[in-house]
Amino acid sequence: MTKPTVAIVTDSTAYLPKALVAEFGIHVLANVVNWGDKAYRDGVDIGAVEFFERLKVDPVHPTTSVASLGEMREVYATAAASAEAVLGIHLSAKLSNTFKVAQEAAALLPDKKITVLDSQTTSMAMGFIILAAARAAAAGQPAEQVRQAAQAAIPRVGVVLTLETLKYLQRGGRIGAAQAFVGGVLDLKPLLEVRDGMIHPLERVRSRKKAMGRLVDIVCERLAGKTSVRLAALHAAAEPEARELLEAAQARLGSAVVETVFTDVSPTVATHTGPGTIGLAYGDGF
Repeated sequence: MTKPTVAIVTDSTAYLPKALVAEFGIHVLANVVNWGDKAYRDGVDIGAVEFFERLKVDPVHPTTSVASLGEMREVYATAAASAEAVLGIHLSAKLSNTFKVAQEAAALLPDKKITVLDSQTTSMAMGFIILAAARAAAAGQPAEQVRQAAQAAIPRVGVVLTLETLKYLQRGGRIGAAQAFVGGVLDLKPLLEVRDGMIHPLERVRSRKKAMGRLVDIVCERLAGKTSVRLAALHAAAEPEARELLEAAQARLGSAVVETVFTDVSPTVATHTGPGTIGLAYGDGF
């Protein structure tokens, strides 16, 4: 049997639905949630449901870390054994050392054809980049064209979020430019986006309901007139609201929407955003 041309590697912050991971044979590196004296592999030892149930009652707050170089090398070696070439796509290097460790792991496999990309984002915004590459690979395209498919998708994706509170971003040191929102009126709800690899503030509004409305407005304004629109709703223990967001955006964009995805926020991301986080990721033109 002929080997596939390109294997795709990513990390668990995308939290791609398992059906898509299986369909395209994507190799997923589990990032790590450290809780008390134990380390849990994101999506393997701990999933979103267990994570949020524990977060409600455990006075100890979790932290996150990158998988070890040895674990990263093992994932890349497995992927390289399954295909002629490997393309790794990881969350923003400005938010995590995952990309750096992936580069180091690739360097430990000099006889393998491995390329590692910084997605400059995370969650399902990164997920859509991964899927663009995976679909190109599934179509039998050569390694360079698969890389180009991923690279071309990077500037065409985005993710807009609203959080219940900024305290988790503050605590984890990932708040970036959103620090400007800290210290304002307490009941204002922040709207944030990941742009150029970092978290940036967009707006603050008076209520959760208004935040949801503005989130849909912002995404639909950005996608107005676009074709081949992809939408993903993501949530941290807030499924009904996330479904409402997805339905509202899909209704507004109509036939332009060619794909929708619904997923949890991964535990490693949710450690920094907190419960109640909801958002829309999107991509267009690929």
